[in-house]
Amino acid sequence: MRPVAILGIGQTQVDEHWEKSLREIGGEAIFAAMNDAGLEKADALYVGNMLSPLVNGQNQLGTFFSDWAGLWHKEAVKVEAACGSGAAAFRAALMAVASGEVEVAIALGVEKMTDKSGRDVTAALATAADADYEVEQGVSFVGLNALIMRRYMYEYGWKHADFAPFSINAHANAVHNPYARLRESITLEQFEKSAMVATPINLLDASPIGDGAAAAVLVPAEKVNALPGRPRVLVTGSASATDTIAVHSRRDPLFLSAAYQSARRAYQMAGVGADEIDVFELHDAFSIMSALSLEACGFAERGQGPRLGLEDQIRVGGRIPVCTRGGLKARGHPVGATGMYQIVEVVQQLRGECGPTQVDGARIGMAQNIGGSGATILTHILAVG
Repeated sequence: MRPVAILGIGQTQVDEHWEKSLREIGGEAIFAAMNDAGLEKADALYVGNMLSPLVNGQNQLGTFFSDWAGLWHKEAVKVEAACGSGAAAFRAALMAVASGEVEVAIALGVEKMTDKSGRDVTAALATAADADYEVEQGVSFVGLNALIMRRYMYEYGWKHADFAPFSINAHANAVHNPYARLRESITLEQFEKSAMVATPINLLDASPIGDGAAAAVLVPAEKVNALPGRPRVLVTGSASATDTIAVHSRRDPLFLSAAYQSARRAYQMAGVGADEIDVFELHDAFSIMSALSLEACGFAERGQGPRLGLEDQIRVGGRIPVCTRGGLKARGHPVGATGMYQIVEVVQQLRGECGPTQVDGARIGMAQNIGGSGATILTHILAVG
């Protein structure tokens, strides 16, 4: 397998894009990435998306977007792994280029979620859970995470307010990200007074949905030379792992074993350890997932994830900066696109393009994308090289 570099990146702002169609949003990200790469054509397109058949009435997204982008007669497919679809599409593009089968691949994550009512979108999101043993019993996606968070608080003795630093940090960073949906800071008082969604998860524990797309152009590393002020960014680690789809079937519902396995394999592939990661774009769909991800990936001991936030270790300048562009919580969570936003944001950090939220000297970054309540987890490590 040959080394692979990310030559170009592109993204749209996460928002309610009433005036734009699904194809326009995805097309904007594709064209932005190709323009950033200085290319007009590609050999393959891999599209990460979860909800288009249910929310937009559109399938065949590979051909749908290759047609719009003028990539006729090329390989183009949709990749679905629930909320992990973006990273799954990126991994598919990575493997295609690394194998030598493809010279230029585009990975696109796209989702347009505001075309249906909140009730319909909630039902569509529930398809990431077990239809027989979870959805059939009436539990929602936020309900599953609430059950996990309540048990975590009981087992380890944390209060709800102890999770506030995850949301506060995300919002503080999103202020400086023009592509973020919620570009305003929040306080501890606002967090504690926020409306309850599913006890103990309140509105400021949860990420907002939205419309958005992000893309990257992947090529053989040997074809990329570092430019002045713009280092070459390599994909040094990539791994995907699964757990049971139903939370109650897991040996330990408070440990993201798929995150542990995918991170371990990605670390081994990249030849690094957790202590060498300069920036971590984790999947903070809910604040409990931030704590569980930090623990599974080796940044905190079991049951001690919230401590990193309380001790100010997750901010820019801290031991392990997370969600430096706002994360899912404040940048927004257009589910099938989220994994690609994370990749784009790590590339921005390694290029030194993040302004006030730039991690000084960042050379190794990690992105972790979660599908379902920890059922499918993909971890990627990028490095300057």
